[in-house]
Amino acid sequence: MRVALVQVASPPEEPPAERRERVGAMVAQARGADLVVLPELWAAGYFAFDRYTERSETLAGPTVTAAREWARDLDAYVHAGSIVERDDTGRLFNTAVLIAPDGQIAHTYRKVHVFGYASREAELLTPGDTLDVCATPFGPLGATTCYDLRFPELWRDLVDRGAQTVVVPAAWPEARREHWRLFTTCRAVEEQVLLIACNAVGVQHGGVVLGGHSRVVDPWGTVLAEADTAEGVTFCEIDPAVVGKVRAEFPVLADRRWPHAGQSREVRRS
Repeated sequence: MRVALVQVASPPEEPPAERRERVGAMVAQARGADLVVLPELWAAGYFAFDRYTERSETLAGPTVTAAREWARDLDAYVHAGSIVERDDTGRLFNTAVLIAPDGQIAHTYRKVHVFGYASREAELLTPGDTLDVCATPFGPLGATTCYDLRFPELWRDLVDRGAQTVVVPAAWPEARREHWRLFTTCRAVEEQVLLIACNAVGVQHGGVVLGGHSRVVDPWGTVLAEADTAEGVTFCEIDPAVVGKVRAEFPVLADRRWPHAGQSREVRRS
């Protein structure tokens, strides 16, 4: 399995339509990859809070439509990062979208943990409330988005649903880059998954610098690829079978004693 991480900058002065065209040229450089991954809210611009409503779209909107064309052209899965999705009632969500090689939407995920610290995301967007896993030729795949990295219970739920690979689009700031490295490694080891995380780069509204360093981490915590802070495409060769091998050799998940999904939880008090 060949993965391409496409790090994207979203300069405030660049209209989303022009950005989609520019990013399409970047995605074209990923030809030969089996899975292409983009960052969180790259089309709208994560910190463009005042323009979220204006730049919101449905799953039939321009960003997903462009990603469907890219997937068909590359004959690859394209994880389009996330969009500001608008539903029929006008609510807004931070929604990640996976496109199959035939151009069909294979999986969506509405970000559960919307961010509030020095951000208006929690004020403007509705948290998601569902979680599921998608079957792919390279195994069961799940998704979380950026801030979700800080909530291990969400990740454990994904694993209980069968996830072996987890894709993470993000707009993680440079100021907390070491947290990014820590959590991407920790979640991969803790949940014994292949973790594929694509972060945004560049300066956004308010002067916030996004940290880049998109990375692929295997279940042993080995960093298989890590980008720098520039726009561009980073490739990584992955053997999806490593997940099953690690889980069989070092059966942490099978050794759990505290009740988990589907089991009752009884707490004894002394």
